[in-house]
Amino acid sequence: MTEFKALIKERRSASNFLPDHPISKEELNKIFEMVKFAPSAFNLQHANYLVVTDNEDKEKLRAAAYGQYKVFSSSAVIIVTGDKLAYKDAARINEGLLMLGILNKQEYDHEVEDTTSLYINRGEIFQRDEAIRNASLSAMMFMLAAKDKGWDTCPMIGFDSEAVKDVLNISDEQEVVMMITIGKEKVSSRRPRGYRKPVDEFVTYID
Repeated sequence: MTEFKALIKERRSASNFLPDHPISKEELNKIFEMVKFAPSAFNLQHANYLVVTDNEDKEKLRAAAYGQYKVFSSSAVIIVTGDKLAYKDAARINEGLLMLGILNKQEYDHEVEDTTSLYINRGEIFQRDEAIRNASLSAMMFMLAAKDKGWDTCPMIGFDSEAVKDVLNISDEQEVVMMITIGKEKVSSRRPRGYRKPVDEFVTYID
């Protein structure tokens, strides 16, 4: 419990990163091995990640992020997207439960049909909202898992999503949800943590 409390309190949004701290694919995969356990509606796992470490591509993303230096100084730039059509994968996602006998054929068909119908009937706005909701849950898991492995992150919304899509050739079915920079924080440029509301300011108990 103490380790978890420390992790939560030590995670900060890094405004700058130390140079010459490359992050390997192996290190990133250890983080993503934890991220895959993030919750998602109907287990559809809407989130997808694009990892950019090439300096030339990072410069293009920096331009799309209005020149923010932390995009360039980071070890990697992570683009988190949410699949607006994730419901179309419901059959494949549930196949394992069918094969293991956890679901029978009738239950499997019912699960797939119910999930698919919900997303189709609620329409494109709901599909986009779900992509954002579930990718955001996953992104938070990524930042905590990264901190657990000794890496610092900064979630970013200050970017032109269409420019990011152009740079990385992201399809229209993917909603660009967040940019996350990752690296080793330059602690000397860290600001004091901002004001945090006391619990009674943001929690209401309904009796």
